[in-house]
Amino acid sequence: MASTDPPSADRLHEWMGLALAEAETAGTAGEVPIGAVVVIDGEVVSRRHNEREATGDPTAHAEVLALRDAAAHVGTWRLSEATLVVTLEPCPMCAGAAWAARVDHVVWGAANDDAGAMGSLYNLAADPRLNHEHRVTAGVRAEECGALLVDFFTERR
Repeated sequence: MASTDPPSADRLHEWMGLALAEAETAGTAGEVPIGAVVVIDGEVVSRRHNEREATGDPTAHAEVLALRDAAAHVGTWRLSEATLVVTLEPCPMCAGAAWAARVDHVVWGAANDDAGAMGSLYNLAADPRLNHEHRVTAGVRAEECGALLVDFFTERR
């Protein structure tokens, strides 16, 4: 599947299911339950979840880790054929990482009303002042993605 061929709704649903499984793993480990996968030519090349608590690294967001693994997999930082699928709308750091990697398409589940940078508060995916823009598909399995976060934070309060 080339970057010009949009994935079907069924494929997006399937890939978000993989990201949700990663998010569940994160929650079980005491991490904020966010998961991400990177898909290139229809193949999942990386799957990650938040690891900030485990690593003590403030940049260990699911998206950043998945993009790093995908770049290692393909042997270049330029992921221009990639689709990044993530359970929560990326924050400015993660949106910046997708921009820096030249990702073609970002798919996210739940809106991030606190720090969303792909439509909620900011939109780094479609800022003509930047030298790269990418497609965004928002709200894929949003209810499931949001419920994981609500349940996680409800249990901690």
